[in-house]
Formats: sequence, structure tokens, C-alpha cells
Amino acid sequence: MKMTNAANFPATMQVLQRGWLSSNNIVFIGRNQTALVDSGYLTHAPQTLALVEHALQGRPLDLLVNTHLHSDHCGGNTALQRRYACRTVIPAAEADKVRAWDEEALTYASTGQQCERFTFDDTLAPGDMIELGDLHWQVLGAPGHDPHSLILYCPQERILISADALWENGFGVIFPELDGEPGFAETRATLELIETLDIRIVIPGHGAPFTDVPKSLKAAFSRIDYLSADPVRNAQNAIKVLLKFLLLERQRIALTEVLQLMTDIRLFASANRRYLHQPETQLVQWAIDQLVRTGAAMTEGDTLVNRD
Repeated sequence: MKMTNAANFPATMQVLQRGWLSSNNIVFIGRNQTALVDSGYLTHAPQTLALVEHALQGRPLDLLVNTHLHSDHCGGNTALQRRYACRTVIPAAEADKVRAWDEEALTYASTGQQCERFTFDDTLAPGDMIELGDLHWQVLGAPGHDPHSLILYCPQERILISADALWENGFGVIFPELDGEPGFAETRATLELIETLDIRIVIPGHGAPFTDVPKSLKAAFSRIDYLSADPVRNAQNAIKVLLKFLLLERQRIALTEVLQLMTDIRLFASANRRYLHQPETQLVQWAIDQLVRTGAAMTEGDTLVNRD
């Protein structure tokens, strides 16, 4: 975990750069309100609490904002609500799902990931404005990786909180396409929207903040061209990401258990049925081999082990 502040950001905000299991967290300390954007994954909740407490330096947390409701961005919500009784704001399009706590619609069941039930007090939608750290942020829609994702842009400071819509070297898996829902065109449209903004620095959902926005956008446009040209590529990437997430969460998995864990994930089955058409055993072995080949995992005897 790295803390980023210094010259790139106003004194009222601090970026807590996390690993890939948990999203980055952004802490704001304004004159009248403290706030946090995104809360990481459930199993990292104790670490999230400690990091936020340290950053707040004895202040309470007043407001929690989620850019989107994937498990790695909101898994610490409940722990923060218990500790601080903070107001929580989520994307408006997700409100009914959270009220009903529909784990399939919220993607937790379909990805095989955990998220403790949380509540919310208000919603944000594209076109809204929100004050964080005494700065005014525009709320923009960023469908693609997640149909209801939001990004936050501060024109005054030319800062973009991009969630998983833009990373320094790409963007998040385009999950809707795995279920036959549109996502490629939406991802491109989101990148085109970001391209119109006057941005000095981007705070991505994962990875370090970056300033060479044209370079990152060029790489992202190239990637969406590559993926949309053959949807099999997006499906294969998703399979690898789903397995890597399991490894990030568990660190070590017996090879004999990997097949069952993966086949229990609905999106694994959906991606295979729609695009890949392989025996499950063969596809899981392919995913293991890919992670090992790229150095993202290793085998130790009969165990698959995470490598960062």
C-alpha cells in the first residue's frame, strides 16, 4: 500500500494506493466534511479501517462514496458504516438491487466474490455534482466495465477519479459482454468522453495515479479495438482475471480445488458457453497455465500459489 499526496494533489485529498484485490481509496478532509471514495474488498476491511483511521487523524468519516458496486470497490462499506455511521452514496442505478440485496444482480454471486450487506443513504447519477475536499466534482457516467459505473472529474484541479474505466495500461474486464449484453461500444464511448476532458492527473481504481493521459488513452483505445474485434479475447481475459481474483483472495489453492471453484462461478460458465466452447477441465487448466506463464501465479507441489 502506498500513500500519495504531495504536489500532484490538493492538501485536502490523499490517495491510498492498494493492491489489486482492493481498489484504491481516496480520502478527503474538507472544512466541513470528510469523505472516502471506494472501500476495497471485504477481506481487506480491517486494513481499510486502519488506513482510513490513520489518514483521518482522529476525525470521523462523514461520507462514503462508491464509484461502482463491484466487490473490490465496496467490500469495506459495512465495516466503515459500523465504525463511523457515515452517510453512504452509491450509483442511482444500483439502488433497488442494494435495497433487495440481490447478490446475482450485484455480480457477487456471478463472480464468486464476497461482499457483506450494506445500506445507503443517497445516490449519485450522471450530471450530478458532489463536494469532496472543498472541491466540486462532476459526476459522469462510465459504462463498459460496469454498466452503472461513475467517474468523478474536478475541473478546477483537472483531476479525474476514473475507477476502472481507465487505468494507466488499460481498463477493467468488460463483464457485460460475457452475458451477451453490450459493453464494447459503451467502453469506447466512455474513453471518448474522458478524451474530451482537460485532465492533469488520473486516479485509477487500481494502480498508481498517472499524468500521461494521451498515452493511456491511446493504449486503451487500442485494447478496445483488439477485444471488440474478437469477443473470445475478452472472454479469455475474464477467465484469467476471475482465477487471479480467487488467488488474490486466498493466496494458495489446492490444484484439486481450482476446477470446482471456477465452475461454481456463473460468469465462467456463461463465458465458456457463449464464446469458448471448451471442456471445463481443459479451460481451467488453460487459465492456470496462463497465470503461471505470465508470472502471476506459480505451482508448489499440488498447490497453485499467488504471485504479485
